[in-house]
Amino acid sequence: MKYAHTITFVALLLVSVIGAGCNSPCNPADIEAFLKPYEADVTAKNYILQPPDDIAVHCSKVPEIDMQVQRIRPDGKVSFEGLGEFEVAGKTPSQVAEVLGKKVEELYKLVGEFPIEVRVVDYRSKVFYVMGQVFSPGAKIHTGRETVLLSVAEAVPNPMAAESKIRVIRPSADPGIRPKAFKVNFNRMITRGETSQDVLLQEGDIIYVPPTFLASIGLKLEELVRPVARAFSGAYMLQNPPTSRKGSSGAGRNDYRY
Repeated sequence: MKYAHTITFVALLLVSVIGAGCNSPCNPADIEAFLKPYEADVTAKNYILQPPDDIAVHCSKVPEIDMQVQRIRPDGKVSFEGLGEFEVAGKTPSQVAEVLGKKVEELYKLVGEFPIEVRVVDYRSKVFYVMGQVFSPGAKIHTGRETVLLSVAEAVPNPMAAESKIRVIRPSADPGIRPKAFKVNFNRMITRGETSQDVLLQEGDIIYVPPTFLASIGLKLEELVRPVARAFSGAYMLQNPPTSRKGSSGAGRNDYRY
């Protein structure tokens, strides 16, 4: 009977693991919603600034603001002594440079077509996610240049990763529009150079690296066994509390003698 119960348990476990894998919402055609690296201009000039990005102003003719680094405040503004506050959230670096330039021209005589330059020195406001069987999971800074290949390589899949079944997911903010998702064969990317699935990521995208079939079983077993193990461990500790050593005399000291 014990063997029958064990076989039944394992069979149910396998069914649940296989079922979870088969219910993936991935659709190969969804890759069409993603741009390839060569299909988009991903230079910083098109980056939309938001809090708490850091920007630096370059204007050698105006020492008061030249090389100043400002973090965009939660209200979307930055401030410069002598110039005042400026609304920069929602603008590109070149648009911010234009706004600053108009103000500076009221106070200084500047020569040249682009007397002021604004650069992004620290991207902080936008993230995407790499989750699952990787050594470095979590939110990753999004600059507009990240691709699937680059992001998975930097997150470093661990030995339990199913590298041929990685999912790329683009959530939808509209309840009436389903999220876009497709599978990526990372193995073929790195062993054969097949980069047709190497797309540009957007803010909020999710890369999920699932476990292999055997790793899924191991993780499911661990999930089921861990509460039981903790319960037994707690009961054992209640019945066998650790003895405390008393003071520096008697048996407490003799325990360390040979």
